[in-house]
Amino acid sequence: MSGIVQHTSLPTLQQSQTNAILQLLNLNKPTDTSSDGSAALAAGKPGSKLNIPTASGPPVWKVLVLDERTKDVLATVLRVQDLRDVGVTLHVQLHSVRPPLPDVPAVYFVSPTLTNVRRIAEDLEKNLYESFHLNFVEPLSRALLEELAAAVAKDGTSELVDQVLDQYLSFISPSPSLFSLIPPPSNLSQPSSNPQIPSPLHYNTSYTLLNSPSSTDQEIEDETERIANGLFSVIATMGHVPYIRCPKGNAAEMIARKLEMKIRDAILSTSRSQSSASGSMFFAQDSSGLSNLQRPLLLILDRNVDLVSMVSHGWTYQALVSDCLDMKLNRVTIKPTQTQSQKKAYDLDAKDFFWSKNAANPFPQVAEDIDIELSRYKQDAAEITRSTGISDMNDISQIDPSANAAHLKTAITALPELTARKATLDTHMNIATALLEHIKNRGLDELFSTEEAITRQTTQAILELLRHPKSEGNPTPEDKLRLVIVFYLSVADNTISKDDVTELEKELKAVGADISSFEYVRRTREISKMSVSGVLGGSSTPVVGGQQAGELFRGFSALGNRLTDRLKEGGLENLISGVKNFLPANKLLPITRLTEALMDSSSASTQSLQETDDYLFLDPRAPRHAGLGLSGTGGATGSLGGAGGGASGRSRRMQFNEGIVFIVGGAGYVEYGNLEEWAGRTGKRVTYGGTEIVDPGSFVQVLEQLGKSNS
Repeated sequence: MSGIVQHTSLPTLQQSQTNAILQLLNLNKPTDTSSDGSAALAAGKPGSKLNIPTASGPPVWKVLVLDERTKDVLATVLRVQDLRDVGVTLHVQLHSVRPPLPDVPAVYFVSPTLTNVRRIAEDLEKNLYESFHLNFVEPLSRALLEELAAAVAKDGTSELVDQVLDQYLSFISPSPSLFSLIPPPSNLSQPSSNPQIPSPLHYNTSYTLLNSPSSTDQEIEDETERIANGLFSVIATMGHVPYIRCPKGNAAEMIARKLEMKIRDAILSTSRSQSSASGSMFFAQDSSGLSNLQRPLLLILDRNVDLVSMVSHGWTYQALVSDCLDMKLNRVTIKPTQTQSQKKAYDLDAKDFFWSKNAANPFPQVAEDIDIELSRYKQDAAEITRSTGISDMNDISQIDPSANAAHLKTAITALPELTARKATLDTHMNIATALLEHIKNRGLDELFSTEEAITRQTTQAILELLRHPKSEGNPTPEDKLRLVIVFYLSVADNTISKDDVTELEKELKAVGADISSFEYVRRTREISKMSVSGVLGGSSTPVVGGQQAGELFRGFSALGNRLTDRLKEGGLENLISGVKNFLPANKLLPITRLTEALMDSSSASTQSLQETDDYLFLDPRAPRHAGLGLSGTGGATGSLGGAGGGASGRSRRMQFNEGIVFIVGGAGYVEYGNLEEWAGRTGKRVTYGGTEIVDPGSFVQVLEQLGKSNS
């Protein structure tokens, strides 16, 4: 137990990235990164906000210059107020028209592209700023460095350049344990039909590139290199050299081997130049004495290991938000609905205490917690009004200072926190209302409960649901398509006949669904021979009705009472009445099952262990080629010296407290929530990520695009 306590005290990936960015903003000078949580506790919301490290000296006022990619990196970890706290008075786009500020230093945080390097050279030539601190989100190539050096030498502006550093921060952290890689620069140059809500489909996703027959070998090589570079940024930011495991013979193996070489080169570079600031930053925590048994696991998997999780209907708060609403970089946009005439946008991040607490919870539990938090807010507000003698929190200015000095101090101290808490609860009330409308209109409760027990469904039962949904809601054509894909991938081989497939396709076409994605999934399964266990990972029945579900479900009614004044003619009660009383069942999805087999083999199933025993094993710290050709039979650590691994699979079984799970081809919130739930139950700490975070609707479009390109 003591090992776990020590383990969980380490900073999360999001906190590590935040610390690195804040040091960058402090002109790359050391910051006080103590994480005692005092700031969060002072606000009365434990863990509700990131601890902002303080600069070691007085703040230096500066300009921050960003591009489209780095803007996204900052968006999920820092707010405008956080930038002001570290001395950033102005943040601007690199390719915008900017007035000269010759007495102010500028911090550039941009991508290493030719266009950006040339624009920086122009800024230097114009003497826009007092000094230039150039930070690149990923390594600047030698060719681009020479381009920049040539321009600086030509213009004689070298005295303006204070620093040129590679920051290795080319990933986005929407949550403490969730990340995705930033898209390549070329993908961001394509125009978007709606720039306010970018979609993963505005460029070719990694899944498309790696699975399309039209992709060239060079495109695949470039993509795997880009992914390996992004993963290296994650590993370098976390500061620990992992053991790498992955299946053999697919893109995951290509990326794993590239990543191992990059980590080896970084370790070698560090050992050769310990005095170098850029060299010694890599894996400094490891060199301080972290033992092999404390090193994390990095599991790299291909998206085709489990397609079901990407298209299934979730029932947790974050899964529903991702599925039903527009969510990008922690900003949730609610389109106009029957009960809300205007489009609204809300920011959800680690500083939002309610989101941090409830994102992974089943939606009925979230509704109940909104009720509890509102009651607590009303009690706290009532206490303030009672002690000060005012009738309403909005009348705080009417307190007589001479008669109520002590009460006035109490009220003024409590008011900011109460106001912020009320704004947060209003945000989640609006989001919950929007989600309830989607649940009602699309019958999401019935779809989820059907998918939870999908292995006991028959083709006739699925056809009946497609034709005559039992709930009052009417699933969209895409919802029905997703249900059919989940059903097809979750049943055993030869269970569905060709006639059944024809009947399902006929029904989907009748409701206007594009079946290209279904055709692609069928071809993929036939080619890869996806095993049922691989795409399913167990089955169980949702807890329908009963006292436990009923008690938890009461939150819907409570939420309805709070929102009746916002909805006309009892609209919310009608919505709630159509939602079933059930809780999601406890089951491990395939990715979680494989993670368990590698992190906690004593609790894993024999089938999972047999699968993972054959996985490639890479240890970047081991001597190159050591142990190859040996079939060791010793304990967990006795045969782990091999870089490529010649030891038997059983001998490589280890216990890990910390793991990183990376999905090549896209990550999803259903899978993330399942992995988080398992980690919380077992005391492990798992960071989950993917090449991009894709919502179910977008992933169906990716499959559809591949289906059409293959036909």
